[in-house]
Amino acid sequence: MTNPARIDVHQHLIPPEQRRAVSGRATAFGWPAPVWDAGSAIAMMDRRSIAVGMLSFAAPVGAPDDPAGARATARRVNEYTAELVKDRPERFGHFAVLPLPDVDGALAEAAHALDELKADGVTVLSNAHGRYLGDPAFEPLWAELDARAAVVLVHPTAPPGSALPDLPGPLVDFPYDTTRTALHLVVNGVPRRHRRVRMILPHAGGFLPYAAHRLACAGRLRPGTTPEDVLADLQRFYFDTAFATGPATLPSLMAFAAPGRVLYGSDFPMLPEEWGTGFDAALDDYAHWAPGQLHAVNRGNAEALFPRLARS
Repeated sequence: MTNPARIDVHQHLIPPEQRRAVSGRATAFGWPAPVWDAGSAIAMMDRRSIAVGMLSFAAPVGAPDDPAGARATARRVNEYTAELVKDRPERFGHFAVLPLPDVDGALAEAAHALDELKADGVTVLSNAHGRYLGDPAFEPLWAELDARAAVVLVHPTAPPGSALPDLPGPLVDFPYDTTRTALHLVVNGVPRRHRRVRMILPHAGGFLPYAAHRLACAGRLRPGTTPEDVLADLQRFYFDTAFATGPATLPSLMAFAAPGRVLYGSDFPMLPEEWGTGFDAALDDYAHWAPGQLHAVNRGNAEALFPRLARS
């Protein structure tokens, strides 16, 4: 393996004032409670040949009945993250969190983060308190992000309803919710209308690559749409490799994703480092890379999304 100096498009931070809430949420899911600080993140990156970590906050920023609190929390998280990037722009990037389902709040926060804080993109959860991303109410936000040619990380969260006992949500429900919101976006025409938005689906898009041709049958159920239309729109997404480089998953992803659309991701610290290094090794040791393809996944494809990170 050559040293790829990876760009990690799926790395998280936990601001100090959010530490207890994030830890409690993980415990409620039956998942290891993450521990994070900037110094330990950089040490992890050095051990795993990650040059840059694109930081995002991967939890709801407020209760569904508290839009003012969600706006305030999003602003604090984004300003905290922007300071980290300002201090170490060569090591960190920033996906700003938006307080959906509050569309007006999300529009205001996107403008502040992209214009004032110089965020590299934005992040939204796969559903916002049960409302999925193809909801027509979110159309003003997609239009604004399209006008800005924004990069959007669509981070999974728990779907509505009760989790199954002894099956942690991040293990099975999160990839399901990614798949659900991706198809919801497509059948509601969002990627087709807003072609300048670049959306990243973590964890190889959940079950999407494996099930893509099944999902494409949605095109048979909607007048004026074909399975080929649905497949083409599903292939507009970008995908990251976090927790998703197993010997069945990676070939499915590479067979489905359009050229240039697969990106390296670690999901640190939500995915413990000792787990993630095994997925790194599986990526590096995959036997079917075409010349230059591993470098593209590790770095080159992300450079096209984030030109400031491109090497001269």
